[in-house]
Amino acid sequence: MTRSRLSILFVVLAVSWWPADRHGAIAQGADSAASVEPNPDYAAKLVQSAISTYGWRTDFSRHTVPFSEILSGGVPRDGIPPIDDPKFTTTKAASAWIGEHEPVIAFELNGDVRAYPLQIMTWHEIVNDEVAGVPVAVTFCPLCNAAIVFERRLEGKVYDFGVSGNLRYSDLIMWDRQTESWWQQFTGDAIIGELAGKKLRFLPASIIAWSDFRAAHPNAKVLSRDTGHMRRYGQNPYVGYDRADDPPFLFMGKLDGRLLPKERVVAVTIGDADAAFPFSVLTRERVVHYTLNQRDMVVFFKPGARSALGGREIASADDIGAAAVFDPRVGGKKLDFNAEGEAFVDEQTGSRWTILGKAITGPLAGKQLEAIVHANHFWFAWAAFKPNTKIYRGAS
Repeated sequence: MTRSRLSILFVVLAVSWWPADRHGAIAQGADSAASVEPNPDYAAKLVQSAISTYGWRTDFSRHTVPFSEILSGGVPRDGIPPIDDPKFTTTKAASAWIGEHEPVIAFELNGDVRAYPLQIMTWHEIVNDEVAGVPVAVTFCPLCNAAIVFERRLEGKVYDFGVSGNLRYSDLIMWDRQTESWWQQFTGDAIIGELAGKKLRFLPASIIAWSDFRAAHPNAKVLSRDTGHMRRYGQNPYVGYDRADDPPFLFMGKLDGRLLPKERVVAVTIGDADAAFPFSVLTRERVVHYTLNQRDMVVFFKPGARSALGGREIASADDIGAAAVFDPRVGGKKLDFNAEGEAFVDEQTGSRWTILGKAITGPLAGKQLEAIVHANHFWFAWAAFKPNTKIYRGAS
């Protein structure tokens, strides 16, 4: 997608999503102690930046990043409306409007399994939900292809998140309604406001094909199109954006030329170490065993999931595949995996495993691999936030 077309898109969104779609009043009163001391020079730096403070009750004196790195995405606060009261339907009902190979965010917590179709997430970016009694924020930034789930309870308080309308390194900046602090979606860090310096807890989630999710969890809950908003669900407002060699939109950072800007990567952080596994390599190898910061992991890759950011109709977009990352140990014993057809087979027992890390046949049938937090990002965004990332180049 060209910059001119994206600019037009954001202008249209800004006009059509003005606060008539806002959800209620802004709650106040989080009493968490600030982690960052006020910057005495903040006012002058704020004036020199592109940030609009109109209507915000944010404490801009507390910030962890330069104001100059923040740009307007072209829409007002919650102009892209988050879903605050999500409604769910059954897999059978959802199959009437989700294509077999459409991408969904698969999330499970304490036995509560849910799918969040990207055809909906692309238009809303944030779902404030509660899963297995835990308040969570399910988020998706289309410009970075970043699907991330957080616990939205911090130090005993629950926060509700919205879309600030601002970007940093092309990534969504969220805001919480309790303190109006600004949060970086990519990292889960509060970067401006009363809570600056605080960090949300990541929860494991994967983007996989609808058919794989439904087969694994036929009784799961699926985010419904009944959102309270009129959107062209199933259509992609970012047509052609995922072309790997195109520069990203509204990105002011330095591009890391080790990979094409929008090459998809499976990205993992263990402690202070970061690794990225390009989809171009995973397409060939299908299974990668890797050790990062002394943590063993296995990466599964399966063709069959479509892009949410390529063709106009997501259901018929290009197949870009799906990836997931797990601890390869079961009962304390490390397993070695190979790809066989659409499944993954461990050498030790011959059990067959799904892209969701569950054994479906063989001696280990019913066992579940522990998911490792990961995300399928565009390379430019991951590299901007994690410049020291090691890139997996393939088996030697």
